[in-house]
Amino acid sequence: MADDRRGVVGYALLPKKQQSFIQDSLLSLCKSKGVDLVKIDQDRRLIDQGPFDCVLHKLYGEHWRKQLEEFQIQNPNSTIIDSPASIERLHNRISMLQVVSELKIESETDTFGIPKQIVIYDKETLFDRQSWDFLKYPVIAKPLIADGSAKSHKMALVFNHEGLNKLKPPIVLQEFVNHGGVIFKVYVVGEFVKCVKRKSLPDVSEEKLKSLEGSLSFSQVSNLTSDERNGDKYYKLMDLEDTELPPQSFITDIARGLRRGLKLNLFNFDVIRDARIGNRKSWGEEKEKDGIDKRQLVCNCDVEVRKIVSNTCCSDGEEQEKSPILQVGGRRGGAGGTVVE
Repeated sequence: MADDRRGVVGYALLPKKQQSFIQDSLLSLCKSKGVDLVKIDQDRRLIDQGPFDCVLHKLYGEHWRKQLEEFQIQNPNSTIIDSPASIERLHNRISMLQVVSELKIESETDTFGIPKQIVIYDKETLFDRQSWDFLKYPVIAKPLIADGSAKSHKMALVFNHEGLNKLKPPIVLQEFVNHGGVIFKVYVVGEFVKCVKRKSLPDVSEEKLKSLEGSLSFSQVSNLTSDERNGDKYYKLMDLEDTELPPQSFITDIARGLRRGLKLNLFNFDVIRDARIGNRKSWGEEKEKDGIDKRQLVCNCDVEVRKIVSNTCCSDGEEQEKSPILQVGGRRGGAGGTVVE
């Protein structure tokens, strides 16, 4: 960016995103920092607009992709956030998980895992319980495609075999892990990494699971709790202020690894702490078992671009002899499905 003029960021968003994102407060803040936000006219060719130091977009389609490529060729010093090719990898929940499995992060005290899950491509495999008997109820059912559409966000918590009837493959089945009703959302903007804590789905005890049947959409999950833990009252009882954030250095290492692997500059991901391992409120030293420090993060595979992701995530929760940073096994083929663990 030139030193003798203000920075110019062109943005191209869908009307709904523009309405929620481009606020007067944001425009004023950017202006005070020497940056002007300029709306890109989608009815005109991108190369005929500008100049832009940066193009911030959330549009899809081959026509838009070609415009970005043409703009980048003519403006090699401009930054596009982000590359359509990089974003496309996130549209499949398995390909996005592959990036997490490839991370190599050194830590003597902290680990993080990825979910046990299977891709179900047909009804036959869905109802063949032996094809995914490594998963225990409850399980989360997610559409395989994660393209940001309303359909891609329709997720459900399935409690038993009966709950499978409403599911429509291709889907991802993922084991639900209790996490104390707290989720850590990590926002990445270039080298900047910010972690915040938010309230999440309530835990499902084994005793409660015995009385649950079928499935519930995520928006209905609060109904599965008892009266004293229902709705707003339950969440008001939770004291997030007492819940410690994960170690910033470890979160930053994960974020930077994802940034390199995904080749993205602007995204966010979710992290939870497995409630089966220690007190959810503390990240301090805890009791060790078989020489393994019991501090584990669970990294949600739902990495998404510039949006809040699902309210929960899962992990296998298993520990190996040397407690590797990534608890990743091989791929196993099932009838109509692929297992990643």
